[in-house]
Amino acid sequence: MANAESVRLRVFSLNCWGIRYLSKHCSQRYAMLGDMLFKKEHDIVLLQEVWSEKDYLALKQKLACCHPHSHYFKSGVIGSGLAIFSKHRIHDTFLFRYSLNGYPYMAHHGDWFGGKAVGLAVLSIGSLIANIYVTHLHAEYCRDKDPYLPHRVVQAWELQQFIRHTSAGADLVILGGDLNMHPQDLGNRLLRTSTGLRDCYLETAKFDGCEDGMTLIADNPFISKNELLPFEKGIRIDYILYKVSERFVQSHLRYLCSFVSTGSPKANIYCDYMCTTNGSIPDHPFPYSDHEALTAELRLEPHTPSETQSDKKLWKHDSAAGKVAELVDIMTEARTEVKVGLHCAERMRYTATRTGVMGLALLFLELAIAAVPYLALGAEQPFPLTSFYMLAGLCFAILLTTFLLYIFKTMELKSLQGAEDQMRLAIGSLQEKLRGFPLAQPHSTQRRPPEGLEPSAFGPEE
Repeated sequence: MANAESVRLRVFSLNCWGIRYLSKHCSQRYAMLGDMLFKKEHDIVLLQEVWSEKDYLALKQKLACCHPHSHYFKSGVIGSGLAIFSKHRIHDTFLFRYSLNGYPYMAHHGDWFGGKAVGLAVLSIGSLIANIYVTHLHAEYCRDKDPYLPHRVVQAWELQQFIRHTSAGADLVILGGDLNMHPQDLGNRLLRTSTGLRDCYLETAKFDGCEDGMTLIADNPFISKNELLPFEKGIRIDYILYKVSERFVQSHLRYLCSFVSTGSPKANIYCDYMCTTNGSIPDHPFPYSDHEALTAELRLEPHTPSETQSDKKLWKHDSAAGKVAELVDIMTEARTEVKVGLHCAERMRYTATRTGVMGLALLFLELAIAAVPYLALGAEQPFPLTSFYMLAGLCFAILLTTFLLYIFKTMELKSLQGAEDQMRLAIGSLQEKLRGFPLAQPHSTQRRPPEGLEPSAFGPEE
């Protein structure tokens, strides 16, 4: 294989923290970012929290020469904040909005209004078709007591489903964004195990940047150390993940390949270099964002026939069974967390119902008091009119609030129940497949997939 046949990609990802009039030095930071992207030779730029379309259009104008193809994903009240810039032609785009994304009454957090989603852009890179995904998941505001954990787990579940079902026609898959999850968090493990995506930081041959690849660090002037507790130095929540798609996988177990990347694809992919910013930018008074920027250099090299044959010989049922068992454990843990969210949502809906009934009873009592002068001729109104109207307003406010809360919690329950049902079906199917794996045997003749496992339990269309 000649080196000239290899394809190299530089991928950039950054959470821009671009809230106009609220984020510090927002316009100056966008100008700095545009200047840097114009000078650097990135093939693909994935941005999050670009909340203003005006800022996107300003970047688009500045990067028109070096990144002629771009797309801004619109969603929610204030947008999804997701944008992509590319040197390569964008053929198609699609946005999938997560079914759960926080609570509207937690307005000070603001995630619900952002319309968190995953954006897909289909690119042509030479002779390869690449599916590029950019996403931003719900933030974690309290590590010990996180009320949004079930929502983030469901988002990770929907993200892995979206990637698996849309990447069947692609040669290369790249996901970048702010996942708001630590490397060993449940949602992160669910995403990487079920899709086969590989973490650039863990796979890179050379790394230059923050300690342990952290992307939210105490040395960043926009970060308060109290926000990072109990992690004093910082945390890693931004990622660039990649894999060669299952399009060219010669499937030894079709169902397993739909969840775990295990075959011999058309090309090998390597991460040669990865770097992050370090909380400050040379010759500038402040960094690009409160998050650190990530850059990964990927290299794709096509297989030769001899390599493909070698890869086939390396395949073993034992490792495949181990991956399935690991995925079953992770899905079971995720399903348990979703059930916790279900219990909390049911309890909140019951509280809303009970409060609404009390408000309705109070309203009927007030109406009965108001009817006294009409039923008893000559009787005076026992309450002052001002107090009467204030109490009536309070009753209507209670009824309206509890009614809206009941509707929202019902919608949340249906989304959680839908995710839990999907997980239950997937776990049952995986367990059935796992029972079909043969026990480990001494190496002898070439193995074949267990009888009855070649047909897919369900394909990407389900």
